[in-house]
Amino acid sequence: MDAHALAPEEHYIRKQPYYEAVGNEIAIFEAAYRHKLPILLKGPTGCGKTRFMEYMAWRLQRPLITVSCHDDLTASDLVGRYLVKGGETVWVDGPLTRAVRVGGICYLDEIVEARKDTMVVIHPLADDRRTLPMEKLGQLLEAPDDFCLAISYNPGYQSVLKDLKQSTRQRFVALEFDYPTAELERRIVASESGVDAAMADKLVKFARMTRNLKGSGLEEGASTRLLVHAGKLINGGIDPVAACRGAVAQAVTDDADMLAAIQELSSSVF
Repeated sequence: MDAHALAPEEHYIRKQPYYEAVGNEIAIFEAAYRHKLPILLKGPTGCGKTRFMEYMAWRLQRPLITVSCHDDLTASDLVGRYLVKGGETVWVDGPLTRAVRVGGICYLDEIVEARKDTMVVIHPLADDRRTLPMEKLGQLLEAPDDFCLAISYNPGYQSVLKDLKQSTRQRFVALEFDYPTAELERRIVASESGVDAAMADKLVKFARMTRNLKGSGLEEGASTRLLVHAGKLINGGIDPVAACRGAVAQAVTDDADMLAAIQELSSSVF
C-alpha cells in the first residue's frame, strides 16, 4: 500500500488558512522543502508561526502533525512505545514516526521546552541521513522525500537552561518571525476578528503601546493573536476596554501594577 494513503485525513489542511506574508518566508520554505532541508521558525509568541505552518501544509498538500513540546515530552512520546491493548502488547507509533511514515510535515512547537533526549532523536532526521532510529523496534526508519521536519522556539525566552544548542540549530534553515507592520497587522486583525478598519487600527495602536513595555515589567507585549481575540470579543458586543483587559492584559501579566498600566493604555486609546 502507498504510505501516503495511510495519512490520517484529519491531518490534511483542506481549507486555505488566512496568512499574510511578511517577507520571502514562503519562497524560502518551499525551496528548503524541495531540497529536503529542515526548517527552524523563531519569533515571539503569537506572531503567526503556527498559522504559517498550517498555510504551508495546505500549500504543499502534505499532512501536518503538530506537537506542542513541554517539560515532560520524551523521545518515546515522539517515536512511539509498546502498549497493552486487549491483552496483547502492541507497538503504537508516536507523532514523529507517523509523520515520517506518511511523508508529512512534523512541526515541533517550542522545541526548547522538550526534554534533552528528544534532540538525540531528531538530529538524524535533520541532516543528510534523514533517518529515525527506533531503538525499541531495532529499526532505522528512512524518511521519504516529501517528509519535512520543522521546529520553533521563542528567542525572547532563552536561558542557560533552555537554549537551542548550536549542534541542533545549525542543522536547520532558519526563518525569523516578528510582529507584522502596523498596516499588515491591521488587515490581519480586521480579517480574522471581523471588526472594522477603524477598530482594528485602535487595537494595533494599543498593542504597540504594550510592546513598548517589554523589559519594563512585561516579558512580552500583546501578540497579534491576542488582538484577534480582543477583536472577536468586541465584534460580539463587548466594550473595547473590557475586551482588551480580558483578552490582552490578563493574558500577558498577573502583576497588579502592570495590569493597571495596560488598563490606562487601553482607556487612552478607546
